[in-house]
Amino acid sequence: MKSSKRTTQADASLRQVNEPERLEALHSYQVLDTDPEQVFNDLAQLSAFICGTPMSLVSLIDDERQWFKARVGMEMKETPREHAFCQYAMRADDIYEVPDATLDARFAQNPLVTGNPNIRFYAGAPLLSPEGQPLGTLCALDTVPRELTGDQREALRILARQVMAHLELRRVRIQLEDERQKLEGVLRMANNTGDALYANNRAEIFVKQDQRLVRIATADLQYVEALGDYVNLHTTRERFTVYGTMKDLETKLPVRDFARVHRKYIVRLDRIMTIEADSALLDGVRDTISSRAPVRVPIGNSYKAGLLGRLNLV
Repeated sequence: MKSSKRTTQADASLRQVNEPERLEALHSYQVLDTDPEQVFNDLAQLSAFICGTPMSLVSLIDDERQWFKARVGMEMKETPREHAFCQYAMRADDIYEVPDATLDARFAQNPLVTGNPNIRFYAGAPLLSPEGQPLGTLCALDTVPRELTGDQREALRILARQVMAHLELRRVRIQLEDERQKLEGVLRMANNTGDALYANNRAEIFVKQDQRLVRIATADLQYVEALGDYVNLHTTRERFTVYGTMKDLETKLPVRDFARVHRKYIVRLDRIMTIEADSALLDGVRDTISSRAPVRVPIGNSYKAGLLGRLNLV
């Protein structure tokens, strides 16, 4: 009768828990169904040594099961939650102890008592998150009735705090790794953007002319004209013809210096002298030998707004 009284008194003081918030806290540790880890195995083993029991568990309570992050003397990796002593112990204010489960109405018919592993004694210390959410227990179990000493209870409390400290460290490492990966992703995006900007701001391009590559300074380009399957590049001094499309060439020109003004024309912005209705007048070439009149290039209706938006209008 002593055992039944002890458990009844303990049950009366169990804290009430907001289950959705508790489960959210538990899942934030990302620990369920993970591989065994030596630090938790060591703490479970210490618990068994100190309490003098053949079994000890680091038990976490999910919505439908108790799952063991570490286990000593226990073959099974999880059990249904409805069979778990720990579902009560995790809500206790202190060590939850059942000296003899066969004498307690709550546990006497429990399959873990009537069958393997034949639990008689149970003592569990709650694992509480920093916010006070109960996640599970560090527990010691035996197949014979017994009670813990005061020193054993205190040791179980200390070890439970160590389990939580390592769960917290584990969560912080995961969060830091997530942040590191996010930062690397941002840096990769920045580098890719930088590479793209660099590629689009090169001061020169090479074009193939009669089995040779000719370097053209983009500052010398006046405008680009599409002509069937070919593209004409008009510089301040000559014209080059290359096989390709306007789209391909557009990706190779500095985006800050050039603008598509028509489906057949790309112009260098600083060559525009005047815009008249649906045409742009480009500055011609003037040197000591000859002069050339300005070049008129049509502006497509769908490109006009974009072009005007890039000019410094007063």
